[in-house]
Amino acid sequence: MDALLRHVRLDCMLAIALAVLMAACAPAPQRQGAPSQWLPSPNFNERRPIYVVLHHTSDDTVEQALRTLTDPVREVSAHYVVARDGDVFQLVDERYRAWHAGRSQWGSDFDLNSTSIGIELDNSGNEPFPQVQIDALLRLLADIQMRYRIPAANFLAHADVSPGRKVDPSAWFPWRLLAQNGFGLWCDPPFAPAPARFDPVLGLAAFGYDTRNLTAAIHAYKLRFAPNDPSPVMTQVDSDRLYCLLSRRAGALP
Repeated sequence: MDALLRHVRLDCMLAIALAVLMAACAPAPQRQGAPSQWLPSPNFNERRPIYVVLHHTSDDTVEQALRTLTDPVREVSAHYVVARDGDVFQLVDERYRAWHAGRSQWGSDFDLNSTSIGIELDNSGNEPFPQVQIDALLRLLADIQMRYRIPAANFLAHADVSPGRKVDPSAWFPWRLLAQNGFGLWCDPPFAPAPARFDPVLGLAAFGYDTRNLTAAIHAYKLRFAPNDPSPVMTQVDSDRLYCLLSRRAGALP
C-alpha cells in the first residue's frame, strides 16, 4: 500500500510539474500597448464560425495543394483539405482565422475569413468530383454543422462571396446533393412564378450577393444554381428560382 501511495504521489507531482511547465511555455496574452495589469477573467468563450466556404484547389494533386496551403510565402491556407481519395487533412485550428476567402462579402459580412471555416477540395476545376471525395466532405460538413449549428443557407461557394474574382468550387460541384443533405439551399423546377413586383437585383442582394458588379453577381449565382447557363442576364426562370430560394431560406417553403 505504501508503495502504491508513493506511486500516486509521484504521478501527482509529475502532473503538477507538467502543468507549471506548460503554463510557462504558453504564449503571453495579446494586450494593448499601454501599461496594464493582466487579470484574466473566466467569463468568455471562443468565437464560433457561422459560415462554411467551399473551394477547389486548382491543383493536379493533393500534394501540390498541401504545399501551397502550408507555404508561408504564399500566405494562403484553409481549415481542411479533402483529397480526391477521401482523405481529410486539417491545416488550421477551427478556432483560428484561416486565410482562404480573401477579399469577400456575403450580405453585411465583409470579412468571411473571420466568420467561416474554409474547406478546399482537391480538384483542378475542370473535372468531376469523385463520389468518395463528396462522401468524405458530407461527413465533415455534418460534424461541423452539428458542433456549430450552422444554418443550411450558410454553406457557400468561394464564388458566392467573391463574385468576379473566384469561380470555385466550379460548375462540376454537386450543390443539389449537398442541399439534399442539409448543406446549402436548392430549388428544383418547375418554379412557382415570382410576384410581379419582385426585383431580381434586390433579390440577389437580399440572398447575400454583392451586386455592386451586377454581371459578376449574376455569373456567381448561375455558376451555383444554373451552371449550364453562362448568360449574364437574369431570365424569368432565374428570377423564379431566386424567389423560391429566398422563400426556402425564410422558411416559407419546406
